[in-house]
Amino acid sequence: MNNQNVETTRSTSDTVLVSLAVISAVAGVIAFSLMTDQSLGMRLAALGGGIVLGIILAWFSPSGKELLNYGTRSWDELRRVIWPTRKETLNTTGLVMAFVFVIAMFLWICDMVIEWGLYDVLLRIAV
Repeated sequence: MNNQNVETTRSTSDTVLVSLAVISAVAGVIAFSLMTDQSLGMRLAALGGGIVLGIILAWFSPSGKELLNYGTRSWDELRRVIWPTRKETLNTTGLVMAFVFVIAMFLWICDMVIEWGLYDVLLRIAV
């Protein structure tokens, strides 16, 4: 287990950079939506520019650096995973499907017993 200190306080510059990044990305999307009379190339340039500027601003914020570090560590952890072989996957899937079938049959039998008890026994007694 990795004992890392969790820092929950953020600096003002971090908040400002992240806010500007979000505003920039949203402005790019809004510009793309509002520039309907412009060519598609201009609209895509406005969209891409806003998103790229937002990514650049977020990249230089401490939160962005933490996100990049988290992504790097996650990728390293993903590379360490031992994935099951095709045979193991098929065997496990077969076992799950067989278990589901057995449970479905059990529930169907329970349903038939309850239906028989309600309709054939109780309703015939009441008539």
